[in-house]
Amino acid sequence: MIDKKIEKKKIIVCAPATVSNVGPGFDIMGFALDVVSDVIELSISKTRGIIIKKITGDGGKLPYDPKLNIASVAIQSILNKYKIKTGLELKIHKKIGIGSGLGSSGASAVAAVFALNKLLDLSLSKKELLVHALTGEILSSGSFHADNVAPCLYGGFVIARGSSPIETLQIEYPKKLYCSLVYPAIEIKTSEARKILPKKIPLGLGVEQAANASFLIAGLITKNYKIISSSIKDVFAEPKRAKLIPCYDSVREAALLNGAFNCNISGSGPTMFAFSDSLMRAELITKKMELAVKSFRIKYKSYTSKINQNGPVEIIEGKSNENEKNHFVSSITKKAKSQDIDEIIFGINTKNNYE
Repeated sequence: MIDKKIEKKKIIVCAPATVSNVGPGFDIMGFALDVVSDVIELSISKTRGIIIKKITGDGGKLPYDPKLNIASVAIQSILNKYKIKTGLELKIHKKIGIGSGLGSSGASAVAAVFALNKLLDLSLSKKELLVHALTGEILSSGSFHADNVAPCLYGGFVIARGSSPIETLQIEYPKKLYCSLVYPAIEIKTSEARKILPKKIPLGLGVEQAANASFLIAGLITKNYKIISSSIKDVFAEPKRAKLIPCYDSVREAALLNGAFNCNISGSGPTMFAFSDSLMRAELITKKMELAVKSFRIKYKSYTSKINQNGPVEIIEGKSNENEKNHFVSSITKKAKSQDIDEIIFGINTKNNYE
């Protein structure tokens, strides 16, 4: 049992969206974005247990029952393990689209455990927090995989394997790597998108997928854009999931014609992402991907992002933040000085055509 004097009464934490699978890295690879995050407010309560006080940005989709909500389930996992009886109030602000393929559930779980760790001064390592965050993610997807949760928690580019124990590894990548993303207004549930995948694949496809993943990791570490481009190919899940996205072929063609290294589905979709090696090129690719979605009369959100190296961060109301070199965190911190957290608009280089 952890028994420490609680100094803080409230904490606000944001945790970033992520791109998972990254082509051939099905369930094992992902990276964090710096343009949109979920936000958790966690406060000490006189009432025992967890009370979900408020949820915003979810369109009424998320449950207030703490046994059914991803964020509270992740928190409860820690409370149970360390026999902590402290009462807690939770507010959840969803900025990452639910069913977007950008790790919405994972971000809420990560923000929740990160906030609890800091609020109660538990001094748990990120490796320990990862296990608890995954209990929330399992509730969402129905399976154990860390390709969203791990990069969200650690930041950067992460590969993961196993479940008991889980192993993670941050890998090097080109710092000039930019990501263009378009998120069509189509909701795809991870659990449903997994059901359409084959239970078995031919040996040849398995070898090809493993080779692509291996070469992609090598290309990232050696900063070889040619290898990165030729290796971001998924021969297993993407051919099946592409059928769930009406504009898939058009978005992919638009990205490739304008200099993208490749173009793939993020996670289960419908968000699609494309890498390039400069901000100017990335912004052009984003615009062309937008036009491809528009041609189908589908509403969308779009982002142009670098890879987020920080993972979750605490938002200090009324104070400057040591992570201000991260444009996204800086914009949150500055707005938090004068606004209620509900009113903060998140993201840079973001276009919203959902309204």
